[in-house]
Amino acid sequence: MIEHPSDSHTLETYEATGGYAGARKAMDMTRDELVELVKSSGLIGRGGAGFSAGLKWSFLAPARPAYLIVNGDESEPGTFKDRQLLERDPHQMIEGIVITAVANEVHEAFIYIRGEYPLPARRVQRALAEAYAKGYLGKGIFGTDYELEVTVHLGGGAYICGEETALINSLEGRRGEPRIKPPYFPAAKGLYMMPTIVNNVETVSNLPYILEHGADAYRALGHDVDTGTFLFSVSGHVNRPGNYELPHGITWRDLIFDVAGGIRAGNELKTWIPGGASAPWFVPSQHLDDEITKDACGKAGSMLGSGAVIVMDDTTCVVRAAERVVRFFAHESCGQCTPCREGTTWEEMILRRIEEGAGREVDTDLLLDVADNISPGLLWPPKMTTICPLGPSSVSPITSITRYFKDEVMAHIHGGGCPFD
Repeated sequence: MIEHPSDSHTLETYEATGGYAGARKAMDMTRDELVELVKSSGLIGRGGAGFSAGLKWSFLAPARPAYLIVNGDESEPGTFKDRQLLERDPHQMIEGIVITAVANEVHEAFIYIRGEYPLPARRVQRALAEAYAKGYLGKGIFGTDYELEVTVHLGGGAYICGEETALINSLEGRRGEPRIKPPYFPAAKGLYMMPTIVNNVETVSNLPYILEHGADAYRALGHDVDTGTFLFSVSGHVNRPGNYELPHGITWRDLIFDVAGGIRAGNELKTWIPGGASAPWFVPSQHLDDEITKDACGKAGSMLGSGAVIVMDDTTCVVRAAERVVRFFAHESCGQCTPCREGTTWEEMILRRIEEGAGREVDTDLLLDVADNISPGLLWPPKMTTICPLGPSSVSPITSITRYFKDEVMAHIHGGGCPFD
């Protein structure tokens, strides 16, 4: 993408830089060999859960047909990495789809793209047409007897469809509502109740490199445990927001101050959300020199999620910021589970009351009580009284501001309004 900024999305450029070599190699490998290769590479999913991609493949139930869904419904606030991959390097993802399909004995795959991504969707559709014309998709791909059909499906703009079982419902023409697990684990009962692999765009985009260069080369790219490189979507009050491909193992100070250019206008760093709007917040006094790895972030009480890092400087009102995040989750709740449907709405109303100067001293306890009914114990990783993690996601900003910024919350209540106005 960097060396070919104007035409990195074309098949001609992709093949000129070695594209589809990994897919050709995969055609001569068995399912067991491919699953073992990806397991040994250490590739972890990039959709948010951080689960081993190879292990996920190994769970696929034996019934056939099996399906593959590539999740491009990128709707987490602050996340914009998949958009760049879809728009600027679609053939890398398509090659990853071929590899994943062969590894999981799939002959029909779907790419589910966020509806608000028209240009990425057009680029993907054009790339698919190029791949079909070259014999890389369709019947007898790469001169073999393997058949693979790929369909692009545009979402309708619902955040909840990023959750894999809600996405499957949406593909089937149903309401985008999560299914209860168990029994509806996609690897066993997925699309049309058949075994289904759901992988993120960035996850499958890593596969061509692994096939071409091997598991050891991939592991050598990054951290000992979190292998390979990762895309960080850095946004907010930094001087150089953007997508950055980096290995894990650097510190938050490295990412925010060296890579992203530090805080705008000479202001001070106040807080940041390390892994998308669902993640508990970090503060510089405790976390700035922490290593960025999945385990280190988890031990510190948060997650790396989808790689979205939202930075806030000292001009930010944390009550207002939390209210915006909670409002998003309240709006995007599918309404299936009462704690989420009712609780997120109450959380939003209480936060707005505090921000607008009508808050009461009991409101902080009331907020935590409502949150506790969605995510019992207010622990991390979160427990939940809901089918999916959307409800508990609304709890993260509330526990963050009451833990790290209680004085600022109380200043709103005692001062009768926002001190930043």
